[in-house]
Amino acid sequence: MKFHAILTALMLASVAASLPAAAQNTGPAPAPATAAPAAPAPHIATAQPAQLSQPLPLDAHALTRADVSAWLDGFVPYALKRGDVAGAEVVIVKDGQVLFEKGYGFSDVKNQTPVDPKTTLFRPGSISKLFTWTAVMQLVEQGKINLDTDINTYLDFKIPPAFGKPITMRNLMTHTPGFEETIKNLISNDPKHMTSLGAALKAWVPERMFPPGQVSAYSNYGAALAGYIVQRVSGEKFEDYIQHHIFTPLRMNNSTFVQPLPKAMQGNMSKGYMTASGDAKPYELVPMSPAGALAATGDDMARFMLAHLNNGSYDGAQILKPETAKLMHSRIYQPGEAPLAMGLGFYHEDRNGHDIVGHGGDTVLFHSDLHLILDQGVGFYVTQNSAGGTKGIFRRTLFEEFMDRYFPAPAPKAAPTLSTAKAHGALVAGKYEGSRRSDSNFFRIANLFGQMSVSVNDDGTISVAQFTNLAGTPKKFREIAPFHWRQVNGRETLVAEMHEGKVWRLYYSEIPMILVLKPAAFWHSAAWNLPLFIAMFAMLALTVLFWPLKAILRWRYGASFALVGREAWMYRLARLAALLDVIFLGGFIAFMAYGGDHLELMVTANDWMLRSLQAIGVLGALGTVFAIYNFVYAVKSPTRPWWTKVSDLLLMLACIAVVYFIFNLNLITPSLNY
Repeated sequence: MKFHAILTALMLASVAASLPAAAQNTGPAPAPATAAPAAPAPHIATAQPAQLSQPLPLDAHALTRADVSAWLDGFVPYALKRGDVAGAEVVIVKDGQVLFEKGYGFSDVKNQTPVDPKTTLFRPGSISKLFTWTAVMQLVEQGKINLDTDINTYLDFKIPPAFGKPITMRNLMTHTPGFEETIKNLISNDPKHMTSLGAALKAWVPERMFPPGQVSAYSNYGAALAGYIVQRVSGEKFEDYIQHHIFTPLRMNNSTFVQPLPKAMQGNMSKGYMTASGDAKPYELVPMSPAGALAATGDDMARFMLAHLNNGSYDGAQILKPETAKLMHSRIYQPGEAPLAMGLGFYHEDRNGHDIVGHGGDTVLFHSDLHLILDQGVGFYVTQNSAGGTKGIFRRTLFEEFMDRYFPAPAPKAAPTLSTAKAHGALVAGKYEGSRRSDSNFFRIANLFGQMSVSVNDDGTISVAQFTNLAGTPKKFREIAPFHWRQVNGRETLVAEMHEGKVWRLYYSEIPMILVLKPAAFWHSAAWNLPLFIAMFAMLALTVLFWPLKAILRWRYGASFALVGREAWMYRLARLAALLDVIFLGGFIAFMAYGGDHLELMVTANDWMLRSLQAIGVLGALGTVFAIYNFVYAVKSPTRPWWTKVSDLLLMLACIAVVYFIFNLNLITPSLNY
């Protein structure tokens, strides 16, 4: 789900070109009979079975209940307090059984109710998708879904054609259908805003930005489509299907996709918080439920992890065939030089030399991660009921520390910095956007403020302004192979895929293959658009500020207004246009900034706010004519001092810039889908 955490860092922009032909492949793991696998490519391998007898590195701690309990009991309470997080659950499974599960902090701060992983429900957010993908593969096994058939075959409405290729289930499961991002109606806290899954999907089919199968761009809409197909093919409501075919067999008795939450479960549901020191918020409702509506206990999530780690079976229940589970965990999509791959629904997050698949999940309030260390037979799940002051740092740092404690990797072999470091650094320097974004609507403004900046340092290393350490300092990367950079004193990598001497895509080892980075196109680059936007807004704001101030000063000192007639009217109307522009632009920025932590604002019921802003924007844009006339009068006037002529010139240019940004950022559109 993850709007707040992902939008600013991951809506980074446009990837418009095709991948090589071998970019989408199925690895050699056998597929169910109805899944027609693509031809395998040499650089794609399937997940290997767990190798539980691998010797531990000399500096590794043994992963025992005693050791992990002592470590987590020291780490987690401190981290929660520092991060202003109310409560969390941590679950670790190993060798086919639960090794550790514990609740920390409170599920209800006001009543000091402790978290209990056996009974306390949290919201795993997009980890819900793993249940959706598991359901899809069950139906693939039964021959009811084919991974490579046009999904329109299974729908009662049509996804409009684009790029001459249909979308397949394989595309949905690898996040390569090419849809733009969707935000509206993603989360609500008012049951009156809830619609059926079918109605939510039919309300707006997002624009197609990329050809199917060619560009990874994480899609909540795509996952919800898959869940709707499960519903239609199986003849059961989506939430009922998951209950009957996953929850019940695995005895996940404290899990549900039903919304609002069933009364029998409400007493065990953790409250959700922005911060532990703040008030509890209402239960979050997700109309596109297959993408993120799950509520579950940590103990139930342990059962799900164990089933996937044990090739689809646990506690006497077989929810997937072994070959199907292996296929889901394999490397299905790994373009070009990408260091990570996508499985079928799971994304690879390999670390310290280990084969790891998993998924993250975020609502506005709850934040979770699930990791399966396939070659060790270990699963790790952490969930927190507050965004906290540090957002995702707690859960990310916890897993990194877990891996370095129990499955450390030897220090990378020393490699000299290439002599081409500065030259190649100069080639990759610039602004980058990500493939997960919106282009057809006003959310393009998020791309303007969210682009990543790659720069070359004096020592030949490169840095990405947004990739920082815990101290907030940008990390440095040095080139160790042509267009391959490794973090200085670290293991993270950056890889630039080149095409005809230019950067085609940029990959970062810490971002799963759910989006790619690409140099921002000139007309969308923040390198010049952002300074122009800031200068424009500053000029408009100063004009609006000084307009009444000058009137007050004239009144205070008894001075008369020097302009008369049409010239006076143009002066006033130009400043009125500036006021409208400030309200228009400031309103959109405020709507998006506030909405980042309050997705319930971004629902159809609040369209009137956006239409009002757009109406003001239209009036402000028309007022540009008055700003032009005002400047013409200023130039012709023999009595106006030069500095007023300069300010009127800047005001005119600022108003013209507003019109430019209206078109460049799609701020005024016939549709209010976003």
